[in-house]
Amino acid sequence: MGAFKDGVSVSFELINRSKRSIRLDLKSEAGRQIALALAERADVVIENFRPGVAARLGIGYEALRERRADIVYCSISGFGQTGPMAQFPSYDVIAQALSGLMSLTGKPDEDPVLVGESIGDSVSGLYGALGIALALLRRATTGEGARIDIAMFDALFSLLPTALAAWQVTGEAPGRAGNQHPLSAPFGAYAAADGPFMLAIANKALFSRFATLIGRPELARDPRFDSDQTRRQNQAPLRHVIEQWAHDKSTHAVVALLGEAGIPASPIWNVAQAATSGHATSRRLMTEVAHPKLGRLGLPEQPLHIAGLARGAARRAPDLGADGAEILGRLLGMAPDEVQRLADDGVI
Repeated sequence: MGAFKDGVSVSFELINRSKRSIRLDLKSEAGRQIALALAERADVVIENFRPGVAARLGIGYEALRERRADIVYCSISGFGQTGPMAQFPSYDVIAQALSGLMSLTGKPDEDPVLVGESIGDSVSGLYGALGIALALLRRATTGEGARIDIAMFDALFSLLPTALAAWQVTGEAPGRAGNQHPLSAPFGAYAAADGPFMLAIANKALFSRFATLIGRPELARDPRFDSDQTRRQNQAPLRHVIEQWAHDKSTHAVVALLGEAGIPASPIWNVAQAATSGHATSRRLMTEVAHPKLGRLGLPEQPLHIAGLARGAARRAPDLGADGAEILGRLLGMAPDEVQRLADDGVI
């Protein structure tokens, strides 16, 4: 799936960087036994079948817990292991549509739009990493394993604190605000001479500083603009003032003036600009590796900077099943002829 170049899924390469790969026929008894034996030697098992499939294959939590009582077993699915929607099939777009997130994205007078990335997949993975870390810490102190249940629906729903707060205050489902913040102003995209810029002002001190910068200090005393709430209620005349000031200036000039005054502002970069920016380079957000078909390939680096731990050691994604023989030999002590026999039988 994903973006292909020269017959290679670059999406696969980026998502599966630094992993090792073994291919197993889990519907065969030999494949199931190998999976159980590997799980017995693992700290953590992660699966993302639809609920019930892992158990039917004989590699569910209960089967693994019989082999290793302190196993940490993490299941990631569209709607979780329980609930009336648990068996519904899902991809990221379905979870976005049902979680409420999609209803908030887009322009007020147009249809809802998807977030421009597979955010449900990514956020579920992040919650998975958090849950696993907590479960391992608990096991280190209590000796107990854990079963972790993560749903894309739940993960995306957890990202809606602003919308959930607004709904409970007004009793109405919040709508789309386009490139503006639903509760604050000026907080969003505004037009300069050559394109839009982002401006973020959420308190009285910043607004007063902004009013002085644009030569309109009296705006800070205007009752229409004296609080974040009133500015949001009067955002149309406020937008007029801001864009009148910026209309003869380039985005670069506007952002520079605002930045010098300590007011949060920025241009809107595309992905290529962000990836090749000096800041991304300084933060080492991409690691280059050699690929046999693609040449040099940039892999995204995980974003955590932990003192004393090196970064930039990512390896290219393995071909499917590329490490099977090494895994079976090293972890399960299988002889080469036994491994070959499994390959001949289609188990690996």
